Amino acid sequence: MAKVEALPYDERTVYSVASFNEGVARWLGKLPSVWVEGEVTELRRHDRWASVFFTLKDPADGSSVGVTMARGKFDALGLDLENGERVHVFGRPELYEQRGEFRLRALTVERFGLGAHLAALERLKANLAAEGLFSAERKRALPFLPRRVGVITGNDAAAKRDVVTTIQARFPPARVIVAETYVQGPRAAAEIVAAIDALCKEPDVDVIVLTRGGGSFEDLLPFSDERLVRAVAACRVPVVSAVGHEQDTPLCDLAADVRASTPTAAGKLLVPDLNQLSGNLDRARESIARSVRRVLERDRERLTRTGDRLRAAPRLGLERNRIQLEHTHERLRTAPALMVERKRAGLESTSAKLAALSPLQTLRRGYAIVRTDSRLVTSSADVRHGGRVDVTLADGAFGARVEEVTP
Repeated sequence: MAKVEALPYDERTVYSVASFNEGVARWLGKLPSVWVEGEVTELRRHDRWASVFFTLKDPADGSSVGVTMARGKFDALGLDLENGERVHVFGRPELYEQRGEFRLRALTVERFGLGAHLAALERLKANLAAEGLFSAERKRALPFLPRRVGVITGNDAAAKRDVVTTIQARFPPARVIVAETYVQGPRAAAEIVAAIDALCKEPDVDVIVLTRGGGSFEDLLPFSDERLVRAVAACRVPVVSAVGHEQDTPLCDLAADVRASTPTAAGKLLVPDLNQLSGNLDRARESIARSVRRVLERDRERLTRTGDRLRAAPRLGLERNRIQLEHTHERLRTAPALMVERKRAGLESTSAKLAALSPLQTLRRGYAIVRTDSRLVTSSADVRHGGRVDVTLADGAFGARVEEVTP
């Protein structure tokens, strides 16, 4: 092993960067292997890489140290680690001399449990769900054609470009207002909440999209901040969340009215495709025109039939009047005879009734009417012996004298 030597400059001892890094690396190499506890963040693994890289973070104060481990040893453990998990790493401190980067070369890794952040997020998720902030009933439908679209994103972010480009490509007349803010770090959550409030005060803003590209578990933590989640749920207009990649699900995704898998997908949700919309309008116009033509044709046929009836009406009216006149003439012609016949039948009926009531009918059955000079005889007391009576018969009359009175 070559000796680390300094260069003499007057009274100074000066080391070159390479010598300094080499000396520090040798000194670190004398330290023993140790166990270190922390949360896994920024995990990076590739089949073509010889090593696996991740950062070990202390959840208490955010202190972190880079960790490298041979890919073969890492895969042999079969841990399937994910960002946010708490682990114990056994390894030796070392210095990557070329860059002067301090790191821990891991010899083995043991899963300790969920990281503090992940556990806290699970508790927050359960509490917010219990309040109903994630329920499907409170989700609002996106406006079909928003007057103005608000976009909250990072400065000079690819996500901003994807959303805005997609909106303008699909619907060029769309009006977009972009609010650039922090989307990462300790200030991000508060700044995003302020951006939401500011966009809600802008006139004609009908929908807001919250977007940023992918990142580490730590990078996306602001989008699970309770302040931001509540602001998304309370926003006066529908919110589309397009944060991270498909597999990322920050809590703002659950509170938003609609979740988009990517910023590009969000742009497609926000506005309709103008070409497709124009095609639909053309087809609608053609359908309306066909309907109008059918209505006009039916009306024309109905008017034609009405005109034919009106033209035929005078002839039909004259014929009806002629028939009515003939009926009236016939009634007038037969009316006197019918009246005489009805009167004759009435007289015959009355005559029959009078005949039935006539005293002659009684007399014809052998009865007689006996009168004195002053009245009809209805009792033997009306006559006296030797008195004169007149007797009327059905045919003729005669006088008689009473010879015997029987009481």
